[in-house]
Amino acid sequence: MAEEQLIEIEGRVVQVLPGTMFRVELPNKHVVLGRISGKLRKNFIKIIAGDLVKLEMNPNDITQARITYRLRNTESSAFRPGPRRPAGPRRR
Repeated sequence: MAEEQLIEIEGRVVQVLPGTMFRVELPNKHVVLGRISGKLRKNFIKIIAGDLVKLEMNPNDITQARITYRLRNTESSAFRPGPRRPAGPRRR
């Protein structure tokens, strides 16, 4: 059997849906339904709205995709540093 040709593309998570599914917007403004792959599920990789992800799509069905990787994203709220506490002794 010939191996299926997959399309790899990056996108941004727009909406988190139940059942580990996500609405992902592609660079051409097309929105697809993304499901996380088993490796992300196994390693408890958390994906939130605004994250950049790498997708694999089947050319026969371009309405669905498999999320295979979460890219590092500095714009996402998950990567913003929290408020800094002043250095010094703790008060009780």
